[in-house]
Amino acid sequence: MRTFATLVACLTLTACAHGAPASPAPNPTPATNATPAAAQAVAVPETPPAFNASRAMQYVKEIVAFGPRPIGSENHKKVENYILAHLKGDDVEQDNFEVTTSEGKVPVHNIIAKFPGTKDGIIVIASHYDTNWPLRNINYVGANDGASSSALLLEIANQLRGAKRQGYSVWLLWDDAEESMKLPWDDPESLYGVRHIAKKWQDDGTLKKVKAFILEDMIGDADLNVERVTDSTPWLADMVYEAATRVGYQSHFFGREMYVEDDHQPFMQRGVPSTDLIDFDYGYNNVFWHTADDTVDKLSPKSLAIVGTVTLETVRLLDQK
Repeated sequence: MRTFATLVACLTLTACAHGAPASPAPNPTPATNATPAAAQAVAVPETPPAFNASRAMQYVKEIVAFGPRPIGSENHKKVENYILAHLKGDDVEQDNFEVTTSEGKVPVHNIIAKFPGTKDGIIVIASHYDTNWPLRNINYVGANDGASSSALLLEIANQLRGAKRQGYSVWLLWDDAEESMKLPWDDPESLYGVRHIAKKWQDDGTLKKVKAFILEDMIGDADLNVERVTDSTPWLADMVYEAATRVGYQSHFFGREMYVEDDHQPFMQRGVPSTDLIDFDYGYNNVFWHTADDTVDKLSPKSLAIVGTVTLETVRLLDQK
């Protein structure tokens, strides 16, 4: 995820819109004004959606325990197998291919878990699970950047598993080879997994069925403040804020807005309504991002609970569109 060229120049925040400092977000437009379909009244839930934060946090710790997981490494394969083991018995598609990079040929393995619904359409919730190739020789474990969101998806799978859901199908996507093969960030050498799956689904017609793409990234920070990413679909970002308000977590969302290059963009570029849930201020001036200090002690199960609950409530609102 990344607007690297402007990272140092931003004094107040580390991610910027085309070089301009990030700014406080304007008050979000209520989702009821975003689209005619969203204007239909939706009952406030009596209780927030279920989300087991302690179990999600345990998943984070177990992923991090494998160590750095750059693509093509033994640790990467272990994490891949770990995710697949937790999805045993689910409808899982493995999208495996190979790409040629500046570092040579590398395998890329996307994982998609599919949970069917009664409505015709698909909601995709995504996270990358690899760590940064250029940092492979330091103890960079990506606790927040990759592990937290991958664990979040595993816990969401626990909530979706079982009876056919009353709403759209939900597909959980662990996309691979997201991190750039070079630092500073080099866009053509990044996002390999999500670019591939977006094109594949466009070619086979699946993309037409995708009603929304929700990206989770860097969502475990104990000091959680999720950005309003400007390169998102406005009505979907508004719906996320409505969901956060309904479950009482709005103070953790959209206090700032910024442009972020991230996994949602290949879907945005193909016309899929998309949003990026990311806290891109990890430590003062993002000091922990892409360093060996991105460790579990900087995270909080409460943050996982907040983002997980808001994501599930957003899915519920989407089901009623």
